Amino acid sequence: MSDNTSYTTEEVAQLLKISKLKVYDLIKKGELSSYRVGKQMRVDSSDLELYKQQSRGIGRQAPMLAPVQPPVQSTGLAHNAAIPGGFRSSARDIVITGQDISLDILAQHLEKFSPSLRPLRSYAGSLDSLISMYRGESDIVSTHLLDGDSGEYNIPYIRKLLVGSSFIVVRLLGRAAGLYVQKGNPKGLQSWKDLGQPGLRLVNRERGSGARVLLDEQLRLNGVDGTKIDGYLTEEINHLTVAGKIARGEADVGVGNEKAARMVEGVDFIPLIQEKYDLVMLKRPENREWISAVLELCRSKALHNELGSIYGYDLSETGNIIYET
Repeated sequence: MSDNTSYTTEEVAQLLKISKLKVYDLIKKGELSSYRVGKQMRVDSSDLELYKQQSRGIGRQAPMLAPVQPPVQSTGLAHNAAIPGGFRSSARDIVITGQDISLDILAQHLEKFSPSLRPLRSYAGSLDSLISMYRGESDIVSTHLLDGDSGEYNIPYIRKLLVGSSFIVVRLLGRAAGLYVQKGNPKGLQSWKDLGQPGLRLVNRERGSGARVLLDEQLRLNGVDGTKIDGYLTEEINHLTVAGKIARGEADVGVGNEKAARMVEGVDFIPLIQEKYDLVMLKRPENREWISAVLELCRSKALHNELGSIYGYDLSETGNIIYET
């Protein structure tokens, strides 16, 4: 009896002791066969074993086997359910990297708007997202990185990291960023400079995230030594966790966007800056068609309507090309 065991991309990464992004890269290059059940990518145990054998050099002289459609019973589909043509081979995998929920919505619309594309989501902070693009691990990345000296968002970082590459930067949305404080703002925090007052307890974001870069740039510009703030080394990986710690009284202040503050009771939000949240895509000949699809989608009424239902998003520039090499 054949082995119908299959693995998620996370399980494959653990088994091979590689990153999840590397698994996506193997799938994208056709080195590891995969298929999709709903929104989830899966790899059959037989395909995983074949990849491992090829990596060890076993059977390299044998012709490559064409991907085989998985048994219907292993997918959970009804016996007579049709698997779309190109389920494994013809659809182009597009890895979208970033953390905001707007990217999940973009991926859903992109899949519906362009059936030849298969969006895959990866979650990382802004700087790590750009690094993943530099390494060839992502196709679309989001970024909201402030350059304190110029006051400009994103472009200074993109130009430094993607030097020598041709790319396009598209505005996805704007959103307010600032300070999370306890209800009633008992510490009276109103500006970045106020973070220098003694006795404050901070909960920070991880290095490479847009919120962390924003905080570090503002501390630098205002002459505040972040390492002297209690909790500066306490890192969390999303806005909701930061807001939650403040609501529970475990910290006095954190940095994030307004949307998350409205989702957590016991937290007030002090807006201090309007962030620019942009998409970056590499301009390569093989990317032209799907980049056009992304641009058209970003300017579509359908995407605007759904993003517009989420509090705090400024869509006045959504779909505009901000920078292009």
